Amino acid sequence: MESMALPNKKILVVDDDRKIVELAKLYLEKGGYRVLTAYDGKTALDLARHDKPALIVLDLLLPEMDGRDVCRTLRAESSVPIIMLTARTEDADKLVGLELGADDYITKPCNFRELVARVRVVLRRSYARETEPTEAIALGDLTIDFIAHEVRLGKQVVELTPAEFELLAFFVRSPGRTWTRAQILDQVFGEAYECYERSVDVHIKNLRRKIETDPQKPTHIQTVFGVGYKFRRDDDDAG
Repeated sequence: MESMALPNKKILVVDDDRKIVELAKLYLEKGGYRVLTAYDGKTALDLARHDKPALIVLDLLLPEMDGRDVCRTLRAESSVPIIMLTARTEDADKLVGLELGADDYITKPCNFRELVARVRVVLRRSYARETEPTEAIALGDLTIDFIAHEVRLGKQVVELTPAEFELLAFFVRSPGRTWTRAQILDQVFGEAYECYERSVDVHIKNLRRKIETDPQKPTHIQTVFGVGYKFRRDDDDAG
């Protein structure tokens, strides 16, 4: 498959381990990307704001400003795709970045070929529009505009990450159909990583927080206990 990387597409790599940064830069540049680098959170935030990278690879633990705080701040300002780096191996720690709004995560020590592949997948979710409908869909107070790549709750624009938008778009294309977590991973995120099924729950939790009037009693994205999730049809009972 041809790389999506274009000469003007910049990736910001942030880690206080200079060896990791240099290796990530080497592999990403071989993949056709332009690479910006930072070794602390404050510099990363400044670069993100000034240079507007297409994607950020962000370490969870950083000096000056923690990676969590960088991610939280960026999410309040933009929907730039973020892949979190973490040396931690516990599932709960791996999901911290997703809770904060990151699109994906990868653990250290890094497989840098896998990192480049993940960058491509996340960017593909951000830019690919070939299979999207050519008009907006209105579902009660929720409107999904596939041309503008925008979601509105009433008249208010809802800021979604690329992963959240793709997840919502996936659901609204097949209302009423129940999907398992593995199916959602395969259809939305490209590959069904065995240990990533819990990340679906985190993305849905974040999405519900943004589009549901009461995230504890969702009316759009419903849990099918013991199976997975579905998007409510108009003729379904809310719950």
